[in-house]
Amino acid sequence: MDYSKPSRPEPRYVSDAVTIAAKILVVGHFAVGKTTFIGSLSEIAPLRTEERMTQAAAHVDDLRGAPDKVTTTVALDFGRLTLSDDVVLYLFGTPGQQRFIQLWEDMARGALGALILVDPVRLAESFPVIELVEKYGLEYSIAVNSFTPDEYDEAEIREALDLLPDTPVSYCDARSRESSGQALITLVRHLLSRTA
Repeated sequence: MDYSKPSRPEPRYVSDAVTIAAKILVVGHFAVGKTTFIGSLSEIAPLRTEERMTQAAAHVDDLRGAPDKVTTTVALDFGRLTLSDDVVLYLFGTPGQQRFIQLWEDMARGALGALILVDPVRLAESFPVIELVEKYGLEYSIAVNSFTPDEYDEAEIREALDLLPDTPVSYCDARSRESSGQALITLVRHLLSRTA
């Protein structure tokens, strides 16, 4: 699988033909790959609000699942993806730590839905995220982000996260544009099925 970012044009402005714009949240717990996911899909240079992690947060940010992590999102990630001549998606990535939870309410306002990234080896960390998405009444799908080739059974993921039968589950590698795109397509199809 090719993980290199393909070259693509970076249109600065949205085409005048665009008549539908949708806001999609990309959410998940700390260090699950939200910034990477948006960066792999965005047709513009993504906006990132990352800062270096300091000793002050050492007792708060659990690095067990990401020991090499040196930066963290402190406000949001933002990217754009044009789906067709008349449809564009705006991707908003939320910080994963509980101390940034006050940002969620504003970011959730006006969102069509949420893609919840989960790490299969840290599923328990996803419960607070799922609860917030449900609190704000957003439709969502789950994307199991795995940077390793290990397979994780969908039935086990569903049971561990206590998902409803109609909640879509997809698998992705956030570093891959194609893989991330498939996870986003799964969410968009789910959202369309809810509005049809």
